[in-house]
Amino acid sequence: GLSMSLKKNILASYATQIYVTLVGILILPLYLKYMGAEAYGLVGFFTMLQAWFNLLDMGLTPTVARETARFRGGATDALSYLRLLRGLQLIFCAIALLGGGVMFAFSGAIAERWLNVQTLPLAQVELALQLMAVGVALRWMSGFYRGYFLGAEQLVWLSGFNTILATMRFAGIIPILVFVNNSIEIFFAYQIIVAAIEITILFKKYKQSNKQISINLKISWIPANLFAEIKRIIKFTTIMTFASIAWILITQTDKLILSKIIPLTEYAYFHMATLAASSILLISNPISNSLLPRMVLSFSKNIDDFLKIYSNATQWICISAIPTCAILFMHSEKIIFLWTNNYYLSQKISPTLSLYSLGNGILAISSIPYFIQYSAGKLRLHLLGTFIFLIVLIPSLMWATEKYGIAGAGWVWVAINTIYLFFWIPFIHHVFLSNFH
Repeated sequence: GLSMSLKKNILASYATQIYVTLVGILILPLYLKYMGAEAYGLVGFFTMLQAWFNLLDMGLTPTVARETARFRGGATDALSYLRLLRGLQLIFCAIALLGGGVMFAFSGAIAERWLNVQTLPLAQVELALQLMAVGVALRWMSGFYRGYFLGAEQLVWLSGFNTILATMRFAGIIPILVFVNNSIEIFFAYQIIVAAIEITILFKKYKQSNKQISINLKISWIPANLFAEIKRIIKFTTIMTFASIAWILITQTDKLILSKIIPLTEYAYFHMATLAASSILLISNPISNSLLPRMVLSFSKNIDDFLKIYSNATQWICISAIPTCAILFMHSEKIIFLWTNNYYLSQKISPTLSLYSLGNGILAISSIPYFIQYSAGKLRLHLLGTFIFLIVLIPSLMWATEKYGIAGAGWVWVAINTIYLFFWIPFIHHVFLSNFH
């Protein structure tokens, strides 16, 4: 069976993911009540931007995790490992400045030309977008440290930390909205403060954690030294970049397209539905985070071990995703009513929630074969699959939303995920594990 530490890690990640998701979801009606739907639409836009900003992650976070795991397994020496980390840290900083800067500069254009704002003053939306730019950049920087703690298997600590931060991020703002000021700027200014606290603590803990190994080493800041190490892993990082780009394109393209097509208030409702439905995908995340480092090791050493972990992972994901998906699909209207105590909302959102839950349940299952490709270090087919997925998704989505509104988006989501599961997955198994479908 699984070792104690691995079990602890999986449990800790699970508990945190569930908590973080639930806090974010349960507090939503309060945001709507105190900020209004249109302002909440901006919060939805912020959530989506964070996901797109992760595109810039370039597979860097998984690379940090993988290299840390390999260093701990004795695959690299301390000096080249620490140089690699320092080089990656510089890349993270550069991207944060660049990405945040670009968004800050274009905030006016996004407010006027992209978002469908109806009642909020444009100047206020623009300021909110500028604050968003700073918040997103700060949160993104902390991805580096998260990758490090994942690879170091310090998941129990990381989980506790994430729990406290999520509570601050989602719940801490409520008293301010209720008693002080419920404006959207206050909301985003507060998010910046939390992000700054987060990165400070992660940085200190990281420094302390690497103290032992860096004692007599000259890591140096000479770019040639740092980038020599990065060259070594560039192939894996590039593969991972494409893989994370693939995942974000699959799960976020609809949200980006719809933020342009539909009014901000409608977008707030769409965001609520997809947020509730995303709880299904979060079920499979902790499993993959905890098992991927093990899968990579066993794939090259012992294929039977690998197949055992792979089958177990598949079973766990199905056992947890299918019932959740069924409940959300069958009872979406009641669930939204219980959640928001608002009959109008439950009528408006439930078709979208039903369909997105079904689509996400299918997606959770069809994302499992990615583990094989990741462990083999061969992601070309994974990218091809994503590319085909998107070529079909984008035009269908635009057509269906124009014609049937946000429920149309839901129908397209279900249809495309179903096709992917029944045609693409058997093909992937056939290529990598010839008689194991």
